[in-house]
Amino acid sequence: MSRPSRFEGAIGRTVAESEPWFDEPPHPGDTAPNVVIVLLDDTGFAQLGCYGSDIDTPNIDALAADGLQFTNFHVTPLCSPTRASLLTGRSQHAVGMRAVSNFRTGFPNQLGHISNHAATVAEVLGAEGYATFCVGKWHLAPMEQCSAAGPFDQWPLARGFDRFYGFLEGETDQFHPDLVCDNHPIEPPGGPDDGYHLSEDMVDHLMRMISDSKGVRPDRPFFAYVPFGATHAPHQAPEAYLDKYRGRYDEGWDVVRERWFQRQLELGVIPPGTELAPRNPGVDAWDDLPENQRRLAARLQEAFAAFLDHTDDQIGRLVDGLRRMGELDDTIFVVLADNGASQEGGPFGVMHEMKFFNGILETPDEAIDRIDDIGGPHSHTNYPWGWAQCGNSPFKWYKQNTHEGGVHVPMVVHAPSHIPADARGLRDQFVNVADIVPTIYELVGIEPPEVFRGIEQLPVTGVSFASACADASASSTNTLQYFEMGGSRALVHRVDGVWWKAVCKHAPGGDYDTEPWELYRLGDDWSECHDLADADPAMLERLIELWWQEAERHGVLPLDDRMVELFGARFRPNSPHPEDRRYVYRPPMSPMPGQASAAIGGRAFDLTARVTRRAGDGGVVYASGTENSGLTVFVQNDRLVIDYNAFDAHTVLESDVEIPPGDATLGVALRRGPGTSGSMALTVNGVPAGSAHLELFMRMMSSVGPSVGYDHGSAVSDRYEAPFAFTGELHEVEIQLLSRQDAETRDAEAAAEMSRQ
Repeated sequence: MSRPSRFEGAIGRTVAESEPWFDEPPHPGDTAPNVVIVLLDDTGFAQLGCYGSDIDTPNIDALAADGLQFTNFHVTPLCSPTRASLLTGRSQHAVGMRAVSNFRTGFPNQLGHISNHAATVAEVLGAEGYATFCVGKWHLAPMEQCSAAGPFDQWPLARGFDRFYGFLEGETDQFHPDLVCDNHPIEPPGGPDDGYHLSEDMVDHLMRMISDSKGVRPDRPFFAYVPFGATHAPHQAPEAYLDKYRGRYDEGWDVVRERWFQRQLELGVIPPGTELAPRNPGVDAWDDLPENQRRLAARLQEAFAAFLDHTDDQIGRLVDGLRRMGELDDTIFVVLADNGASQEGGPFGVMHEMKFFNGILETPDEAIDRIDDIGGPHSHTNYPWGWAQCGNSPFKWYKQNTHEGGVHVPMVVHAPSHIPADARGLRDQFVNVADIVPTIYELVGIEPPEVFRGIEQLPVTGVSFASACADASASSTNTLQYFEMGGSRALVHRVDGVWWKAVCKHAPGGDYDTEPWELYRLGDDWSECHDLADADPAMLERLIELWWQEAERHGVLPLDDRMVELFGARFRPNSPHPEDRRYVYRPPMSPMPGQASAAIGGRAFDLTARVTRRAGDGGVVYASGTENSGLTVFVQNDRLVIDYNAFDAHTVLESDVEIPPGDATLGVALRRGPGTSGSMALTVNGVPAGSAHLELFMRMMSSVGPSVGYDHGSAVSDRYEAPFAFTGELHEVEIQLLSRQDAETRDAEAAAEMSRQ
């Protein structure tokens, strides 16, 4: 008789003649610590209180005061690459994530997901017997694969996590999030009127996951990865937090930045003699700004501060929960940011980022009428460049750049059982994000596997900084680190005890061979104020050559400055988008991410719905977007209605005939017109039923994708309350895209997608 599983006992004719054997599951040992990694999004080096700001972050500050505060910590300039490096301990390019996960290029350095040849820390710890949980932002799977249709092989549960609660996209609305639980989309448990906020919901779910695990298996340690949506745009916080910061930043970014810089010197998070970098190009002196521009910018910064403060309180709830459970002292707790402060708000800041990508540059004079919406559910804001550079003090440039403003961020490590009390405090060793996982492996006592689930593994190229955890005077273990983003390059290297940095800010389409590099002695010039390229060309050439060697070693090549335009790439092999551009949806269906559904923004299309209804039946047939922008097709009072919500300018068209009871075919046609205009028309059973002109035909509608048979999230139309589900029988909704996008529309949609990352 064959046996289906491993058995190392002995089987005789009777139990008395046999020897039992039990397969024991893996366990990391009684002394193995819990591990928690909290990741903040788009949070600059200066924005935490313990790094210089006046934003209240007492909970992170307390972790720093009782642990380690790293002042020379570096990441990649963008979110998905940092996350890939963080979770694997390897170069982001080597594991297939040179940029955000929303696209693939056909080259190994941009798979749109983490290579299966690079097991995540969750996979490795899980194989050793850890319980593994993730709550928050994933953004490590191709977004066209993130609908309820899958495939699910790059979702969190397939990459080592036992449980997941959060969102898969690069951003989401904090009051009306697109949520996934494990492997399926779900609706949020509340809305803003219920006091709901995603960050609070995340921590609630994580504490339940930990309690469920520890309540039944107290012997089993856990790994929790907590990537908040904060402080990525939209900057949204509960009203009490917004009120707390009212008027706090009326002095402007010049005064506040100088104050934060001086506090950084006092705290010792930057070396004595560090200079405050000059204002970036495009950042004007605060006193030179018109009054409305100052009012708008100050309010946008208030929303950011409120968002960060609120997030810190959620981290505090997590810490307090672990303390009550008696788990905090046995936990390695890490808090870090994924890249520097965001530059996507532009020179003025934005009330609604989709306006910008529709060619609408909303001036402060126009936006000021909605200033009281900032930070609440009826906003989708990001702050201007001046506040972003303030958040990156003392550095120049921002997220997406390989200068220090893009890659030099805060990191705090709290681990009472692994850090002696007399060894706690500041750490100035150079550390990269890829070094975190090797450090965890060393502290836990785990060797990363050379083969995982039958797949040969890439080497873990990060280097442990465990020695620095125990000894403030320990030398940096990482002395050579490359950076690359969209063709911009940098290399940090210690040569004969001196820290050097070569950096090149690439312009798309620029000549890689001739564009200028800059050279800095980082040990003396943290803020990159004194370019030594002309003074020491030999050192610069040495570092440039070394960068190319590192690029070859870590799979950076080919250099590729395409990014924005790749978001518009659809209709390729192995894609959810049909070549004939005909989409058929049949309810019940879960809401879909925009990249997995029909791209109706800026395109002519026909929508046809087949329904069976009784007199009085109504509800949403198809909706895409939010209360801030989108379109919705619904039946109300026995008539077909479309509400085209172009950033609160509603064009509502109601059929001039009633829909007869029984079977009916409902039609909507949208067409582009000259310039930015368009038109829409309705049909009922093939008979024209009305048309309307659109002043603005939106090229990019919203960051929220469509739902069929109801309105997911906030209501696109003010003529109903969401979800306003269809009460008749909705057989199917067919969308036929009528033409290829023109270049302008494609680029606009691509840029809008990129802005959300």
